[in-house]
This record gives sequence, structure tokens and C-alpha cells, in this order.
Amino acid sequence: MTRIEHYVGIDVSKAQLDVHLRPEGEAFAVANDEAGIAALCARLQQAPGPCLAVLEATGALQERAAAALCAAGIFVAVVNPRQVRDFARATGRLAKTDRLDAAAIAAFAEAVKPEPRPLPDEARKALIDRVTRRRQLVEMRASEKIRRSQIAPKLRPSLEAHIAFLDREIAALDDEIGTSLRHSPAWRSEDDLLASVPGVGPVLRAALIAKLPELGQLTRRQIAALVGVAPINRDSGQMRGRRVIAGGRAELRTLLYMAALTAIRCNPMLKAFNARLRAAGKPAKLAITACMRKLITILNAIIRTKSPWRCA
Repeated sequence: MTRIEHYVGIDVSKAQLDVHLRPEGEAFAVANDEAGIAALCARLQQAPGPCLAVLEATGALQERAAAALCAAGIFVAVVNPRQVRDFARATGRLAKTDRLDAAAIAAFAEAVKPEPRPLPDEARKALIDRVTRRRQLVEMRASEKIRRSQIAPKLRPSLEAHIAFLDREIAALDDEIGTSLRHSPAWRSEDDLLASVPGVGPVLRAALIAKLPELGQLTRRQIAALVGVAPINRDSGQMRGRRVIAGGRAELRTLLYMAALTAIRCNPMLKAFNARLRAAGKPAKLAITACMRKLITILNAIIRTKSPWRCA
């Protein structure tokens, strides 16, 4: 990567962008609209060296600014807000204002140097939006179904009508997602490869294609850590703590858990793997987690080699 000379922390709010530049220490704010973002891009383009602009992932608020900065040729990294918050606390920054948050993000950028990643193109962004909306509707439907036993009988027709409406909306999104995957040759190829693995259904396949573009480009350890199914050590001195999983992309991990439950029943390889772990005395949840990790590494290898799954 080009040697970065300037680090830009941008705190995003609905109304404005608070900006802090390091090592200059310059701070300013612009409106979070087209004119303000254009002024920010022009200002950073005038810097006498490459800039890395770091923003926190705050829903959709940062997307317009991140896309404009990237289009202007500025390196952009969107990071987890928890990382910046922990860094600020570790450096004794306890006060919180938008201006101070921008300074903390810039200090984090300079110290950690997060890797800039390309933003999704319009087609992938549309797929991400559909996959995300489908998850939201499924969660709404599950909540409504739980209320069936709690709601007054006279209100039940309204509840059932809402559930039926959600069913139709989810089915429509499934059709749109399927059409998007089939219309893209690259996505269609990946979808077919993933579908060759018993236990991997259309919901997981769409989520992986939309939200895990790194699949097939990383090692098995890296992909497991990225999804959040790699065991984390908890050791100190002679004490050996229990390994746990944490972090990663929670939505993908949830879908992978459901896929693993199916795979240990219908996928011969994972069924035998789970049986060996259980026979060795491993708890059921630990065995399922191990199956999740094995499943994502299998999918990673399949996309990397472009070879469909074959049971040994």
C-alpha cells in the first residue's frame, strides 16, 4: 500500500462531519450533505501526501461520505466503533464530544493503521440491502409469532394479517435476491459452488456472497477469525483458560450456526466429524462450534479452488 502521510478521523452525525487531521492537529467540521462532503474531499485532495480517512460504522450515515472520499481517490477505512472506543479508553480519553471523537478516531488511525478496503459497488450494495432487509423482516415475523399466545383474541386477526404480509414480503425479497445472484455470472458461479455443499441453503449463500467478499481470498484461519468462529486463547502464566469465540460478523455467524445444525444431519463429512467430537466427550455446543468452523473453511476452500464439494 502507498505510504500514508496524513490520517483523518471523521466523526459522523446526521447533520455534520467533524474532522481531525493528524499529524497537523487541524480540526474542522462540514455539513453532512453533498456540498459539505464535496468540500471535504477537495480539502483532503490538496494535502501534500496520501491520506487515510477513517470513519466508524454507524448504520448508513457514513456511507455517502465514505463513497465520495473513495471516489475522490482517498484511502478509506470503515471500522468498528468499539475498536475506537476501547482505544480511546486505553489512552485515557474519557470525555466525549463529536470533536473529541474525531480526534480519537484520527489517533486510532495513526496508531493502528487499519487497512483500507474497497467499498462495495452499487450491485453488491443493493444485494447487501436486500439481505439485510430480509433478516429484519424475519426477526419481525418471529416476534409476531411469539405474541400469538399473548395477544387478546379480538386482536388476533390483525396479528395474523401482519404475519401473512411479512410472509409475502420475505418471499418477494427471496425472489429478488435469487434474481440478483442469477443475473451476475460471478455471483451465479459462487452460488452454484456453495450450493454443492449439503446443508448450505439459499439464505446463507446469499449472505456469504453479499457480506463476505473475502471468502476464498484468505487462509482457513483468517476466514474463521473474520467470521468469529476461531477459538480465542485465555491463558495467563500456568493458567489455561477455556477457549471461546468472540467478535467477527455476528449475522454470518448466526446463519452459519443454523447451517451447521442442518449439515451435521445431512452432510456425511460434518456428520462424522460431529460424531467423533461427541464420542470424545466434547459438549454439544462445542462440537457445533467446531462444525461451524469446519464448514466455513470448506466453503472458503471451495470458492478459492473453484471446485464443487465432493465427499471424500
